[in-house]
Amino acid sequence: MRTATPQMARAINDRLALDLMLEHGTLTAPQLRALTGLSRPTVSDLVERLRTNGLIEVVGKSGDDRRGPNARVYGIVAERAHVAGVDVRLDTVTATVADITGRPVGSARRRIEAARPPGGERRTEYRLSGGPGDQLARLIAATVAEAAGSRSMHAVVLGAPGLVNPHSGELAGDNGVPGWRPNLLQVLSHRIDAPVTLENDVNLAAVAEHRAGAARGREDFVLLWMDNGVGAAVTLGGRLRRGASGGAGEIASLGLPEGSFCDLLGTEAVRGLDQDALAARIARVAFTTVAVLDPGLVVLSGETGRSGGDTLAARAAEHLAALSPVPTQVRASTVEGNAVLHGALFTALSIAHRDVFGDAPG
Repeated sequence: MRTATPQMARAINDRLALDLMLEHGTLTAPQLRALTGLSRPTVSDLVERLRTNGLIEVVGKSGDDRRGPNARVYGIVAERAHVAGVDVRLDTVTATVADITGRPVGSARRRIEAARPPGGERRTEYRLSGGPGDQLARLIAATVAEAAGSRSMHAVVLGAPGLVNPHSGELAGDNGVPGWRPNLLQVLSHRIDAPVTLENDVNLAAVAEHRAGAARGREDFVLLWMDNGVGAAVTLGGRLRRGASGGAGEIASLGLPEGSFCDLLGTEAVRGLDQDALAARIARVAFTTVAVLDPGLVVLSGETGRSGGDTLAARAAEHLAALSPVPTQVRASTVEGNAVLHGALFTALSIAHRDVFGDAPG
């Protein structure tokens, strides 16, 4: 067991204080002492250190209603860094930019316009000029730039359909997005002046549920995504699990006698089904993950999961209980708005917090 050096202890205390300010918004030195259990001199030192490093600032005073000197209220310097989360769909690119506290400061949305020759079929070719992979990269970069305004980016996280190789960070195959090419990230690196990370869209939806949705506070869960595509994301021990090649959760091609999971739970496949029949299908698909992983919680996400809400989740739980002896909760997504975009933003913020604030304690 390695003994913490004074320098390491200071770094741990600093990050702990910054995380508390991210959670609470603003804090006084007495509040920091109460929340951390640190001594008055230690808190005074860390506050001065964080101010000197430009990480926190005085944002006001408290105690106007009591006698004696007022306590300074400290907050994180929000403009210290900005990040972008990007969601790439089959027909749109959406970006949100936030400061280092997570407060959104800009957003943009652009359609992917594919060319249609006169009298011909729609082709996946962009109206923008450029070489292979460059057209979509230009559109993504332009969307981020519009959302960012004059702000520079510290990190950009891109969510898109498809299997992402965890070693190369690139897409492992075709994802159906018009204009996507294997070298897209490389092309983007010349158009966006910040590191760009690619992540599977369903994985990002799971990040959002874990941070601010139905799986908050849970160490283990499986997210079942039911939309135009069908997929799953696995979180075990509090960590997103991608698998050796990025294929964890890629369940669309698995099947039942009636057809593949994608054929059974895609948007068109479930149209017109009554809720109990839909819940039974969901339970049969969810059972494959429950039987292997025993996650304790299945979150229903995507358009079908969100629209079905608590009623669909409750019925799916009943059907699942009849199939599996393992106790498993089923919950509907509670993330507001675009879960993939929220997950991308959370992931980008984690990168910025690590780089600017230092590694989190533990």
